[in-house]
Amino acid sequence: MYKVAIIDDEPIIVEGLCKTMAWEKWDCQVTGFAYNGREGMEMIQKERPDIIISDINMPEMDGLKMIAGLKSEFPDMQLIILTGYREFEYAREAISLGVTRFLLKPSKMNELEEAMDAVTKRIAQAEQAEERMLQRIPSDSEEEGVPYHNEANSFIVKNALEYIQENSHEKLRLADVAEMVYVSQWHLSKLLNKHTGKTFSDLLN
Repeated sequence: MYKVAIIDDEPIIVEGLCKTMAWEKWDCQVTGFAYNGREGMEMIQKERPDIIISDINMPEMDGLKMIAGLKSEFPDMQLIILTGYREFEYAREAISLGVTRFLLKPSKMNELEEAMDAVTKRIAQAEQAEERMLQRIPSDSEEEGVPYHNEANSFIVKNALEYIQENSHEKLRLADVAEMVYVSQWHLSKLLNKHTGKTFSDLLN
């Protein structure tokens, strides 16, 4: 059974999705929900859902950074974005970062069902591909323990380096930068080293 997480600062949307969608139709179950970005990221790190349905414009969350962080650290996680009209301009970049479906609020039931059809199909295809490729030689990124999603990884490194430069006069910790780009400290350390050839301490110096 696939695990679903819902993140939106409008409780009526979270509760509505939990109760009105026939999750069993896609062999899914809602295992977590949150009403702001920070709670959502903490829940995702803990629950590791297969599918996320999320708003973009919420308290304590930068939508694109969240998307990049999730797809970089959890590349197989499927993202459905539900957002308002003004945030719909995010669509092109969000899709390049790995969003499966980008829906405008209020979405019709058939649009949500089509999105669920798409993401569950992608998960099934990925599982089949993984089974066929178990014996293959791992890629460089896999050998180093860094999930591969080039657009998302590059986006995270760019934002992290800009943050380090802008705050170079402060005593920065890896935890501070990782929190800003929505990934774990371990993952950010690996990304920085892979893309720059330097450790976090080297970059600070």
